[in-house]
Amino acid sequence: MSYTMRTYEARAETHPTEIGRRLLTIMASKKTNLCISADLTDPSQILALVDKLGPQICLVKTHIDIITFTTPSSITDFTTALSALATKHNFLIFEDRKFADIGSTVAHQYRGGVYRIASWSHITNAHTVPGPGIIAGLHSVAKEVGEPRGLLMLGEMSSEGNLGGGEYLQKTVEMARGDREFVVGFIAQGKVDGAKEGEDWIVMSPGVKLGGGGDALGQRYNTPQSVVGDKGSDVVIVGRGVIMSEDPVTDAEKYRVAAWGAYEKRVAAA
Repeated sequence: MSYTMRTYEARAETHPTEIGRRLLTIMASKKTNLCISADLTDPSQILALVDKLGPQICLVKTHIDIITFTTPSSITDFTTALSALATKHNFLIFEDRKFADIGSTVAHQYRGGVYRIASWSHITNAHTVPGPGIIAGLHSVAKEVGEPRGLLMLGEMSSEGNLGGGEYLQKTVEMARGDREFVVGFIAQGKVDGAKEGEDWIVMSPGVKLGGGGDALGQRYNTPQSVVGDKGSDVVIVGRGVIMSEDPVTDAEKYRVAAWGAYEKRVAAA
């Protein structure tokens, strides 16, 4: 049976990565496959929003480098507070860093600098243009942390004209197979075709909106049913549809119900 047709509970027992098992367990227990993209610039606003939405999500996705911090210590204050919320509400943190350099450089970027991403982010992601050295570099740092960490490979984005998918996605999959202990899955618009026996890739899809459509800057939106029910993705990543809402808690629940319902229908059809 395809991994996309198995339940999250079943996959939580067998997923090859520790952080993948933890994420799938959270998804099953909370009945949510919703990731909120907290693309705001005010750290206090982000923390307040995440505290409200914590019960409804399995992940929060951050862009740490767009947040306005007044001092270096305020960065640590923010990541510590965000980690506390992750514990309080039982979700994981996904820093959408999109690493894209040689192994030695990304190791420094992941480990240090002002953000020290590896110290607080459970999952991060990377482009595959630099080759497999980028995975090795990031994994070397993850091993130093002493807590489970995972990597998503960027196989396909949601913006119009992106160069992902097709042959690029398949080469990305081949690269990911070289480190199934660290690579959790992919950023893509649906399941990864051609998975071999025993493989289980968690696929997360950005650009999800209940009404579909797009924006003036090339973003293309898909619905929860489209990416989860029809295309076989596992997690929907929702940003503006919730964070710009006048009632983010109510709208987040709409997305949670829609995405979870699409998953249940997909599994029931197996």
